[in-house]
Amino acid sequence: MQNFKYIFFDLDGTLVDSSAGIKNAFHYAFTSLNIKIPDSKELDTFIGPPLEVSFASVVPEADINHAIALSREYYKNKGVFETQLYHGVKELLLELENSDYHIYITTSKNEVMANKMAQYLKIDKHFNGIFGSLPNSYHKADVLTRALNYSHANLNQSVIVGDTKFDMIGGKSVGMNTLGVLWGFGYRDELINNGADFISNSPQNLLTALINNTLHKL
Repeated sequence: MQNFKYIFFDLDGTLVDSSAGIKNAFHYAFTSLNIKIPDSKELDTFIGPPLEVSFASVVPEADINHAIALSREYYKNKGVFETQLYHGVKELLLELENSDYHIYITTSKNEVMANKMAQYLKIDKHFNGIFGSLPNSYHKADVLTRALNYSHANLNQSVIVGDTKFDMIGGKSVGMNTLGVLWGFGYRDELINNGADFISNSPQNLLTALINNTLHKL
């Protein structure tokens, strides 16, 4: 069993279902650049990694920065509002906040947009800090490093909670415990194969395990 006090949450696919807004932003960027839009299954794999990584797989190198700018333009004006909390997340955050946990958002989403989304969904007040992608710091390990430096968290008492392999890889890179969730965009095998120490299948079960200290390593 493991007792955590510092919990670093991914955002998309972990706290919020933002797939509609993200996919619409990708559609807008591809259409504007007259580039064939990948099918829905491939677009699913774009949710989670930094935009720089996702666009690099399908957009000519010379157009990547333009594609990112177009995607963010759409997302800023529309996409950020095309999102909703997963069932049980509000209760999870309220209980953790009231139980003396230190909780943070650590996302590959642009930091300004992450703050805007948290404010729109009225969850920003629950967090001790919100950290996202910056121009020179956008991989998950970079974001986590900034959050750790800010929080002065004890690594043994820290865990990243996320839905994709990028969260698990980032957490392992900084020496943090890793917890994969199954209600987002990732898959159990992918999470385990990339270093998940723990797995949870719902926000409700995660809350119970954290509060009762019943998380067991895989």
